[in-house]
Amino acid sequence: MVYLAALITFLTCMALSEAQHEPGYCAFYEECGRNPSLGETLIPPIVPCLNYSRARPVTGEHYKKLKQVCPILDQGENNTYACCSIKQLSSLEMSLTLSKAVLIRCPSCADNFAHLHCINTCSPNQTQSVKVTKVMNVTTTLGKTREAVVGYQAFISTTFADASFQSCKNVRIPATGGYAIATMCGRYGAKLCTAQRWYDFQGDSSNGLAPLDIDFQLVKPGDTAGLPEGVIPYNGRALKCNETTPSGGQVCSCQDCQESCPVMPPIPPPAEPFRLLGTNGFLVISIILFCLLIFIFLSFILVRYRKRKHEETGTRKGKGKDQNSNDVTQKVIDPSEVTCADRNSLTAQAFLSTLFQEWGTVMATYPLTVLLASAVIVVIFAAGLMSLELTTDPVELWSAPNSRARQEKAFHDTHFGPFFRTNQLILTAPGRKGYIYDSLLFGPQNFSGIVSKDLIIELLELQKRIQNIEFWSDDLNRTASLKDVCYAPLNPTDPSLTDCAVNSLPQYFQNSLDNINAKVNMTELGVTKEVDWRDHLIYCLNSPLSFKDITDLGMSCMADYGAPVFSFLAVGGYDNDDYTDAEALIMTFSLNNYARNNTKFKVAMQWEAEFLKIVQDYKNNPAANFTFAYMAERSLEDEINRTTAEDIPIFMISYAVIFIYIAVALGEYSSWKRILVDSKFLVGLGGILVVASSVLASMGFYSWVGIPSSLVILQVVPFLVLAVGADNIFIFVLEYQRDVRRIGEKREEQIGRVLGNVAPSMLLCSLSESVCFFLGALSTMPAVKSFALYAALAVLMDFVLQMTAFVALLSLDARRQEGNRCEMFCCVKVSTQRPNKPNEGFLLPLMRKYYAPVLLSCYTRIIVMLLFIFMFCGSLFLMFNVTVGLDQELAMPQGSYMLDYFQYLYKYFEVGVPVYFVTKRGFNFTTVEGMNAVCSSVGCDQFSLTQKIQYATDYPDRSYLAIPANSWVDDFVDWLNPGSKCCRLYAYGPNAGKFCPADKSAFLCPKKCMATPSDGVLRPTVEQFNRFLPDFLGNRPDLQCPKGGLGAYDTAVVRDATGEIIASRFMAYHTPLTNSQEFTAALLKSRELAHNITMGMRKVPGTSPDFEVFPYTVTSVFYEQYLTIVPEGLFNISLCLLPTFVVCCLLLGLDLRSGLLNLITIIMIVVDTVGVMTLWGIDYNAVALINLVTAVGISVEFVSHMTRSFALSNKPTHVERAMEATANMGSAVFAGVAMTNLPGILVLAFAKAQLIQIFFFRLNLIITLLGMAHGLIFLPVLLSYFGPGVNKAVLLQLQQVKAKELGIRNNMRQVYDNMSYE
Repeated sequence: MVYLAALITFLTCMALSEAQHEPGYCAFYEECGRNPSLGETLIPPIVPCLNYSRARPVTGEHYKKLKQVCPILDQGENNTYACCSIKQLSSLEMSLTLSKAVLIRCPSCADNFAHLHCINTCSPNQTQSVKVTKVMNVTTTLGKTREAVVGYQAFISTTFADASFQSCKNVRIPATGGYAIATMCGRYGAKLCTAQRWYDFQGDSSNGLAPLDIDFQLVKPGDTAGLPEGVIPYNGRALKCNETTPSGGQVCSCQDCQESCPVMPPIPPPAEPFRLLGTNGFLVISIILFCLLIFIFLSFILVRYRKRKHEETGTRKGKGKDQNSNDVTQKVIDPSEVTCADRNSLTAQAFLSTLFQEWGTVMATYPLTVLLASAVIVVIFAAGLMSLELTTDPVELWSAPNSRARQEKAFHDTHFGPFFRTNQLILTAPGRKGYIYDSLLFGPQNFSGIVSKDLIIELLELQKRIQNIEFWSDDLNRTASLKDVCYAPLNPTDPSLTDCAVNSLPQYFQNSLDNINAKVNMTELGVTKEVDWRDHLIYCLNSPLSFKDITDLGMSCMADYGAPVFSFLAVGGYDNDDYTDAEALIMTFSLNNYARNNTKFKVAMQWEAEFLKIVQDYKNNPAANFTFAYMAERSLEDEINRTTAEDIPIFMISYAVIFIYIAVALGEYSSWKRILVDSKFLVGLGGILVVASSVLASMGFYSWVGIPSSLVILQVVPFLVLAVGADNIFIFVLEYQRDVRRIGEKREEQIGRVLGNVAPSMLLCSLSESVCFFLGALSTMPAVKSFALYAALAVLMDFVLQMTAFVALLSLDARRQEGNRCEMFCCVKVSTQRPNKPNEGFLLPLMRKYYAPVLLSCYTRIIVMLLFIFMFCGSLFLMFNVTVGLDQELAMPQGSYMLDYFQYLYKYFEVGVPVYFVTKRGFNFTTVEGMNAVCSSVGCDQFSLTQKIQYATDYPDRSYLAIPANSWVDDFVDWLNPGSKCCRLYAYGPNAGKFCPADKSAFLCPKKCMATPSDGVLRPTVEQFNRFLPDFLGNRPDLQCPKGGLGAYDTAVVRDATGEIIASRFMAYHTPLTNSQEFTAALLKSRELAHNITMGMRKVPGTSPDFEVFPYTVTSVFYEQYLTIVPEGLFNISLCLLPTFVVCCLLLGLDLRSGLLNLITIIMIVVDTVGVMTLWGIDYNAVALINLVTAVGISVEFVSHMTRSFALSNKPTHVERAMEATANMGSAVFAGVAMTNLPGILVLAFAKAQLIQIFFFRLNLIITLLGMAHGLIFLPVLLSYFGPGVNKAVLLQLQQVKAKELGIRNNMRQVYDNMSYE
């Protein structure tokens, strides 16, 4: 028996080798049955019978079928011969249908693909290009045993093969944005695919589609070496992708065929940076400005020096004596010399001083009543805090409700639902060594240490643990789990756990441990070897859309929830698509994103909290083999709230340090015995309470009104009001301590008189700041707007309470101090009396005797001016180089797990966030013109919506787009194509005429939805479009019909009750974006692209003129502000600067020069602040803008008091007046603003939050130091040069008072003389 079998095999081989290769002969004919060497396949592997015979004439139904399936062989009904039966044609049609489903977008490609297989199967000259290599005995259905062909060689010219491959290599799959060739080239994917590899895959029976093995031999033209005698490699003409097909099919679209693309104009280069004279333009301008300002200043010095020399000469010549032989040091003022401005200034000062003097006297007279009334008012205002609403949602904080991004987000979320919530782990195994796996199918492959079986199983166990999370939900009143909140694209209405979208590497094995452990021996090209999980993984990472791999394992690559897991969602940190050498594994759980008022929002938040617990427990487990980073959707908000709560003690310590300083610094300390009497602990406490009360009253009032607060307000407003309030407190208290009560003056009257002296200055600052902040509320940013409103009212309330409650408190304290009572123990008196002289303290004499003379010496003043001009010009240059943005890592505290996540994300993720191009109502998709303006397949416009996005992805470094948009229009048209099995109609039964899914028998559903178009461009009519679109969107994709729209598109198309499409979206992917500058640039470029698309689509007939396409990403609302934050900031700061000038001019009696110098100094402080921000790496953003607005307010404190003090001084020269202002007011400003702020700011350096360290410690330190430098160094020097002259109205008034006093003194002398004479 063994000998008989061997003899049969030998004779068979002899017969195969002796078969003739001549024209007109077939190598095989008719179907023999199922290939016995194959197991389960995607389609029945029916093989032909070995039959060396002449080609048969084809007539009748046989001819019609041949003409339908293989029109390339049609020679006319009576002149057509073929080597295939009608059964073979039907099997070939089924096989071609599956493959052409992904190639049909390009008719010439699909035609070339069918061309070759028709030649192999049906050519009348079959034996000239085919050599049978393997046969097997097959028992037919009739019980006969026949020899079946299970393997043959096909000889093809490289000319035909390469041309055919070139026509197909760029055909896209719109649903994924990938290439169709990737699913047809096995292990090589699209990137490494060649013509030989493409044909090898087609001829590999293990791919589940080929019924037998075909060894494609690609032969170069003229190369006959090794060819069997009589074999002529097939060299038919393959169509180019930019050619029409013989059946009338149109040229392929640009997206699928490079040759079809129009000649695009060259992309203009990026805008060159601003340059002058071959270098940085801003640097040149800054240098020119510096030189110009220096020239003007030195010229002014020279002119003034000569003028002074001339005046000194005249003064020496005309110097005289008064009637008492005293030197005249001041010019006698004639009333005619007093200008209107001088009189206005004097009148304004006199009016304000008198008003505040009378007010202060009343407040000091009835202190307890005033304190009680103030407390009642504060309590009434603060009662609103019971309805305080604290905004923590970053979207509500930083994006205006009427901003474009918010409106687009609202439109997207309303029509498509919010972007799903992401919960993610990125896992690495740094200590693991990689290895090389020699795969039977794929050859040597690099495997990193993390892509190992034990780690995949460990990851699967962690995944299942997370998937099985259960917890009690009060909102649902039952136990909740992942399925209650998960994103389930293929079963959104009633999902099970396996319907939930979980993207991870174990999903390539359907989360089955058995599949991971599966292995089988497989023979390939005569080599038998074991294949296992690694071979399956290699295939799936390169072909994630496959329902069956090419190994004998026969497993699917699709996830258990029915959708593909793209490689970049499963692994990260790889180069050149070498996926198995990835450095990281990625696992993502997607949840539905509910509105905050939806009960399921809390359920999702609870699930994420449980998710974080499990992940953190796993990370702390010493047995874990992964090093990983993780995040939940709630993590950002959680970490911001956590760090804020943790840093509250730091703020409390900061305020405590300031309070202790104020309490100590306000004391007089004339004697150790009186230290408890002269200290100002209670006054300092009262000042702090006044600040706290003003903040509480402001917050309470706005809570009544319904304007929400935020953590930024809680952190910044008290600090700002404390800086302003402490300054006023110091000025008031120090002025009172330096004053001596006049003869016959009551204590209350003295307090009133002192208040009359300093209150106008306090009013000047407070009113300037309050108006500044009220105008700042015009900002469009919610956080800036609410901050400005809260700060404006708080500053105003602080001034009101200082004019009432603090005056009353000082009156009570003065009464206690005069009674020699101890501060903390009021019943205890000391015997040591208070010295009856003014207490100048330590700082005033120091500044008067040393600091002011040195600062205002001739050479020091010149050095100061030169230095500050240099600082200003240098900062101006740096200001143009400040970085705009706020990286989200800065919002996290040091040590936060989110910092690790961001680091892993930027390092390992290979694509960026998805971007949706959303269409609004007003475009008719149902017309041919409408479809052509959107799609990117055959017959579509060259500049359609999806085609323009494709063009943009060709320049990822400019467009920030990496993967082109998927297109439901393209896939809908492909789904309708009669060449696929997707859209068919029931012919029988109750569903007759209705849509029939692809998994139903062809007997039940013989009718196609649409007929084959004559020109190859399939477009449904309006009726067909509206009829079949719902079926397409509800059709679940499978092997028979991969174009089904369920999951990919069912939520991407929104129709109203009439069937009109009112919204749709097309998803693309950004390139990896790692910082706010890239996110902002990506947003700008996508908006530019969307606008271009909009303008093009509006030209389509029937399109509404207000139709719009806009891009939407989940990050848009955060980064849109950076597109306009520079002009927004300039606008806000300009609005804040305006009242500082106007109020200063008005309160100083229209003193324009003082107002202008005030304004210039504040501008210099702001510019220098931004310059130092650049040097210290502080980005410009909304938080920085809030601080810059605050800087204007604090600068007013440093500047305005000094300016007013100088303007009211009656010293004869500018330098003397500057010295007086520096000593008297400068000491109060230094003690009240600089020394109040600095200790509190320094404490903030210990905060955990990077946001507080950078934008509160660093930036406020810069503001305070620069404010102090400009207010106490630059401004006195500036005033000494350019300050207003002495007010002649004041001099005239003093002159008249002096004359009056002199007259009284002379009269008294005459009276005494007469009395003596008598």
